[in-house]
Amino acid sequence: MITIDNITVAYNNNKKVINNLSLMLEDGLIHGIVGLNGAGKTTLLNTIYGLKKSINGTIERNNSKLNKRNVAYLTTDNFFYTNITGREYLSLFRNNNFNVDEWNQLFLLPLDTIVEKYSTGMKKKLALMSILKQDKPITILDEPFNGLDIESCRIIRMILLKLKEKGKTVIITSHIIETLTNLCDLIHYLDNGQIKYTRDKSGFTEFETELFAKIENDNSAIIEKLL
Repeated sequence: MITIDNITVAYNNNKKVINNLSLMLEDGLIHGIVGLNGAGKTTLLNTIYGLKKSINGTIERNNSKLNKRNVAYLTTDNFFYTNITGREYLSLFRNNNFNVDEWNQLFLLPLDTIVEKYSTGMKKKLALMSILKQDKPITILDEPFNGLDIESCRIIRMILLKLKEKGKTVIITSHIIETLTNLCDLIHYLDNGQIKYTRDKSGFTEFETELFAKIENDNSAIIEKLL
């Protein structure tokens, strides 16, 4: 169990992006973090991983401080060294049980080509392979489906469900709400720096209806005026 207790995160202008947020993430499940733009999703993921420090509060796993060594984190924007091939990049991550060529049957990447020549989708798949190679008990994925084709998105979904089956914990964000409702066990709604509520599968339809209604209500007057 990952226990996030009363964390607050602010940036240089002292604006609180995460404000006294508490959340419990059960092991062995796929957790979706959903929120509108600016809600603080990436900041929350950065804080869980340890890239961003909270002003107060704690993040623990099984009553001990969450250790970064137990977490693999796919950020929205992936960084690659210059003049490095896909195969060389994957070699940076140690796992003797991970057969790169066998895994590449799923991703079909030109592993011996310099990464700078990869398309956006190819870079995303390479980064995902590096996450899988790390084989950590917790996997955090920030917008993993961005830039991927339909086939790749489906393959990633299959992989994540298999990770859950093996007892791994997955925390994922996506702007495509249908992607999360078709994948997650629980969805946690983030708004104004706090988790407003959590829904399980039985409440996903209601959650979608509420979220889309809010978006339409907030913007319908502007659209009416413009059109």
